Amino acid sequence: MKTIKKIKRSARAGFTLIELLVVTAIIVIISTVILANNSKFGGRVLLENFAYDLALTLRQTQVYGIAVSRFGTNTFTAGYGMHFDITSSNNAKQYTLFADATTANGLYDAPSELVSTFLITRGYSITKLCATPTAGTENCTYTTLDVLFQRPEPDAMISPGGASCIITNSNCQASARIQLVSPRGDTMSVTVQANGQIAVQTS
Repeated sequence: MKTIKKIKRSARAGFTLIELLVVTAIIVIISTVILANNSKFGGRVLLENFAYDLALTLRQTQVYGIAVSRFGTNTFTAGYGMHFDITSSNNAKQYTLFADATTANGLYDAPSELVSTFLITRGYSITKLCATPTAGTENCTYTTLDVLFQRPEPDAMISPGGASCIITNSNCQASARIQLVSPRGDTMSVTVQANGQIAVQTS
């Protein structure tokens, strides 16, 4: 009989306020850790998707250049390129596909050569434009970069800083790197080699 009374008494007691606070604190800590890691993972995935989208757009530009896609009503001879500009925060949130048709210099001559403008959303942007000469080290001080593809070769003609690779051959670079940044500060890069290879790199 005494044992039954003890069980009933302990059942009525339930949880104390301190026990409830401890359990609640543990749940809050675990939830915070999970949500923080989920946010970091989600941001990283979006940045990676952005980098691959840019790489695929460069590859499509290369296909246009090799296949001699028609520009305008009757122009079949134009090369196709991508233009990047980070002179302002707004410019760093977009990049441009152009046809080198008005002035065949390998540079984007707006607006007559515009094919399409791609907008970058969700706080992501282009943070650096780098180029590496054939004999030298990488230079990341450029604010503009043009990458042109023209038949019959898949090679990329890389013109940084508005210095035309077509007009002056010595301006041609061995590779270019477009660095992308997320709102959290994570970075990834898309590289283009002069031989036409395009790759995504984790910074």
